[in-house]
Amino acid sequence: MSARPDAVATVETFAAESAATAVAATAAESADPCCAAPLPVLGRDVTVPLVTGGEVTYAALDYAASAPALQRVWDDVAAYAPYYGSVHRGAGYLSQLSTDLFENSRVTVAEFLDCRADDQVVFTRSTTDSLNLLAAVLPADCQVFVFETEHHASLLPWSDAHVTYLSAPRTPAQAVETLERALADRDPHGPALVCVTGASNVTGELWPVRELAAAAHAHGARIVLDAAQLAPHHPVSVRDLDVDWIAFSGHKLYAPFGSGVLAGRADWLQTAEPYLAGGGASRKVARRADGGVDVEWHTTAARHEAGSPNVIGVYSIASACKALTEAGFDSLVARERHLIDTVRTGLAEVPEVRVLSLFGDDAPRVGVISFVVEGWNSSHFAAALSAEYGIGVRDGLFCAHPLVRTLLGSDPQDPGECGAPEAAPGERSLNAIRVSFGAGTPDEHVERFVGAVKQLVRDGAQWKYRTEDGRCVPDRG
Repeated sequence: MSARPDAVATVETFAAESAATAVAATAAESADPCCAAPLPVLGRDVTVPLVTGGEVTYAALDYAASAPALQRVWDDVAAYAPYYGSVHRGAGYLSQLSTDLFENSRVTVAEFLDCRADDQVVFTRSTTDSLNLLAAVLPADCQVFVFETEHHASLLPWSDAHVTYLSAPRTPAQAVETLERALADRDPHGPALVCVTGASNVTGELWPVRELAAAAHAHGARIVLDAAQLAPHHPVSVRDLDVDWIAFSGHKLYAPFGSGVLAGRADWLQTAEPYLAGGGASRKVARRADGGVDVEWHTTAARHEAGSPNVIGVYSIASACKALTEAGFDSLVARERHLIDTVRTGLAEVPEVRVLSLFGDDAPRVGVISFVVEGWNSSHFAAALSAEYGIGVRDGLFCAHPLVRTLLGSDPQDPGECGAPEAAPGERSLNAIRVSFGAGTPDEHVERFVGAVKQLVRDGAQWKYRTEDGRCVPDRG
C-alpha cells in the first residue's frame, strides 16, 4: 500500500524514539560500564510487598517461562491499535492496512530467521502449537526421533507417528553419536524427522544443532528446531544451522502472549490437510450435485492459518525481531554472559547449592540456570525468595519431567507435576529451582538473587510457610 494514516506510517519512528529515550535513561543505571544497558521492558519499575514489611522493586527472573514485553514492542502495538482491522477479509482501508502489516510481519520474521527463499512462515499460537501443527502434517509412516531432554512441547506432539525416544546425552558429541546410531537403524526408505531443542529450558545449555542437522540429513531425515529458549538470546539462522523447520513463541521473545511461529520447508505443509479447517485456509468452496462440498485449499502459509489471525500478536513478534536485531546480538550476548557469570560465580560460593547440568560447567549456555539446595524443599526456597526478597523464579519440573528426573538422579520415568509437589517446607522434593534472565534484566536483580540465596542458606527463612493447593505460601495465620 502506498498511503497510510500518519500515526501508522510513523509507527517505527515513534517506537525508535521512545526506545532510544528509555535506553539512554537505563544506561545511566547500568552497574557495569563495560556492558550494554538492559533493554527497556514493561514492569521494570513495578514494586511488590514483602511479607516482612515494606516494598521492593520486583526482580523478574523467570524469563524462560515468559519474558516481559519490550517497551518498544508495546509502543508499536499502541501506535497501531487505533487502526485495527480484519486481515485478508475486508475492502475497507483499515482492513487493507492491517493485511499489509500482517504480511510485512511475515517478511520481517523470515529475515530475522534468515529463511531460505522458498520457506514458509506460518503464524501459530505458540511453540507448542507450532510443533503440533508440524506433527499433524507428517507424511504417513514418518519416524520421529526425539531426546528425552526435550520440553514437553517438543516431546509429546508425535503420538500419531512411530517415535523413538533417545536417552539424555552427557556431552554434545554424545548427542550426535546417539542420534547417528538411532538413524542408522531406521528404515532408510521412509520419511523421518528429528526434533531437538536449541537451548535447554532446564539447564540453559546450547545443543549442537548444526551437527545434529548434518547427521539427520546424512541419513535422509529432516530436523525441526525448538528455538523457544534460543531465539531470545542468540541469532538463529535457518540457513547456517541447516534446519528444515524452526518453532518459537512470541511470549519468550519479549512480545505478549498468544502468538508463535513455525518457519521452514513448504512441501509437507502444502500437501497435508489444513491444521484447522475454515475460512482463510480455503480458496474455493462449492457444493456438489450429490450434496457434498468440494474445497480447494491454499498452498501458501494461509493453508494452516484458518480463522481470523492474531494480527496484534503477529505484529508484536515482528516488532520484537526488529528490536533485538537493532540492539545487536553481539552486545546482548556479551551482557548476558556477564549476568551468567555473576549468578554461577555466586552460586558456586554456596556449598549447599548444586547446579544442574548435562554437558558440564564449561558448556556454552543462555541465561537459564536450575539448581537444588541441600536441606531445602525447592518450593519452599522459591516461595521465600518471592515473599522475603521480591524475586520471582520458577520451581518444579519445568514441563521437562524426564530431563529433570535424570538430572536429580531419580528415575526419569517417575511421575511428576509441572508445579510444586505436595511437600512441606523442609521436606525433600523431587523438583528444582530455576532462575532465568535476558535482555531486560538489570545487574541489581541478579546481584539481589545471589545475595538472597546466600542469606537464605546461611540464616534460613524469616517467615513460616505452609503448603496450600500444591504451592508453598507464607503462613499468615
